[in-house]
Amino acid sequence: MSNEVRVRYAPSPTGNLHIGNARTALFNYLYAKNAGGKMVIRIEDTDEKRNVKGGEESQLNYLKWLGVEWEESPNKGGEYGPYRQMERLDIYQKYVDELLERGLAYKCYMTAEELEAEREAQIARGEAPKYSGAHSNLSQEEIEQFEAEGREPSIRIRVPEDHTYTFNDIVRDDITFESSDFGDWVIVKKNGTPTYNFAVAIDDHLMNITHVLRGEEHISNTPKQMMVYEAFGWEPPKFGHMTLILNENRKKLSKRDEHILQFIEQYKNLGYLPEALFNFITLLGWSPVGEEEIFTQEKLVEIFDAERLSTSPAVFDPAKLKWMNNQYIKAADFDRVVELTLPHLIEAGRLPKDMSEEDKKWAHELISLYQEQLSYGAEIVELTELFFKQEIEYDEDAMSVLEGEQVPEVLETFKKNLQELEDFTPDNIKKQIKAVQKETGHKGKKLFMPIRVATTGQSHGPELPNAIHLLGVETVTVRLDDVLSKLQN
Repeated sequence: MSNEVRVRYAPSPTGNLHIGNARTALFNYLYAKNAGGKMVIRIEDTDEKRNVKGGEESQLNYLKWLGVEWEESPNKGGEYGPYRQMERLDIYQKYVDELLERGLAYKCYMTAEELEAEREAQIARGEAPKYSGAHSNLSQEEIEQFEAEGREPSIRIRVPEDHTYTFNDIVRDDITFESSDFGDWVIVKKNGTPTYNFAVAIDDHLMNITHVLRGEEHISNTPKQMMVYEAFGWEPPKFGHMTLILNENRKKLSKRDEHILQFIEQYKNLGYLPEALFNFITLLGWSPVGEEEIFTQEKLVEIFDAERLSTSPAVFDPAKLKWMNNQYIKAADFDRVVELTLPHLIEAGRLPKDMSEEDKKWAHELISLYQEQLSYGAEIVELTELFFKQEIEYDEDAMSVLEGEQVPEVLETFKKNLQELEDFTPDNIKKQIKAVQKETGHKGKKLFMPIRVATTGQSHGPELPNAIHLLGVETVTVRLDDVLSKLQN
C-alpha cells in the first residue's frame, strides 16, 4: 500500500448533496490535506434504478462551492480511472472470474421467491436470517437444469467458516465480527452488475486508498469488504466510522425532517456563506483543542486530527448554524453581503430588477443597516419589511410606548423639525432628535422610543437616524400624522 495518504469520497448519484454526505467529504478532505495526501472522488453508480439525472453534477458542484478540492475524479481524470463504477465493469469481471476459478465464489440460481421463503422460514424458527448456502455446491447436472429453465444466476462469495474479523477503527478502536454472522453474500447481481461491497473493495485497492472515513452505517459492510481483501491477499485500508448526526430531538437526522434543511443547495440559495457551512459541518462530530469555534478553512486543515473525531452522536443545531453564519457575514466584505441579499429583495418584489443608480444607492444603504444582524441572505426580506409597508400595525409593546403622556408633544415637535430640514440626511435627522430633547425636556427612552415606534413600527431596530433617512421624509411624515391622529381619537 502507498505511503502517501489517499482518501476517497464515493457518492452514489441518487440525489443532491446533503449534510451527511457533505460531512463525509469534508472529513476526508481535511484528513488528506492535513497529511499532505490526495483526495479521490469516485462515483458509485451501479444502482442505476436509483440514479438521478444531474445527481453527480450536484455532488461535485456543491462540494466545490463548499471549498472542497480534489485531485482525481471523473471530471479531472487521474492515473487510477475510470472514476465511475459503471465504466469499470470489465475490471470487476476479471476479479469475479478469478474467484470463480479458485472456488472462492459460485453461481447461485435461487429465485427471489425461494430466497424469501428461506428467509421467512428462518425467522419463524427464531433464527437470524442469512443465506443458507443451498446452491453452494451444485452439480453440473443441477446447473444445466437451472439454466435450461432460463434462470439467471447471481454470484456469491464463500464466507470462511469460524473466522474472526477484527479491524482497528480510527474512531471506535477495535471492532470484531464473526464469519458465522454472515451467509455467502452476493458479489454480482443477476443483471451482471457488481454489488456495493465487492466493487468498493476492488476500487479502494486498485486506487491505492489508504484511509476510509465514512458514516457508522457502513460498519456492518466492513467485514464483507475485508473478506474480499482477504480472498485476494490484499492489505485493507484503515477504516474510520463517524457517528450519526441527530436532530434537536436527538433523533437520527432524516431527509424527512422538515424543520431542518437537508441539502447544501438549500443553504446556498438562502444566502449562507460556504466557509460558514464548512466550519459548522466540520464541528459535527469533531472537536478542536480549546473553546474556539470559528476557523478558516486553512486553519481547519492545519489542526484537523482524526483522533478527535467524536464517539458520541453529533447534534445538528440550526440556531448555532445561524449564529455562526452571522459571525461570517459580520466580518464579510460589504459587496459580498450585497451579493447575498440583493437577489432576495428583488425576488420578493421589493426592488426592481433594473435599478437606477439612485435605487442601487438606496438598496446598498438599506442592506448596510442590517449586516450586523443578518443570519443569512434571505433574512433581509423579513428584516427590511418596515421600509416597504404602506400601513403599520402596532403590537402591544409598540402601543404601550405610544400611550406615554409625553408622546404627542415629542412627535409633534419632531414632525415640525423635520419639515424645516433642507437636507434630509442621517446627521441632520440626528440633530433634530437632539433638538426635540432641548425643546421638550424629554430624553432617553421617553424621547427615542416614541420616535422609533411611530416611524418604523418597531421598538427595536437599526440605527434610528439612518432608518428614518431611508424611509424618506414623505413616508415618515405620513406615519407621524397617522399616529398623532390615532392618539387624538
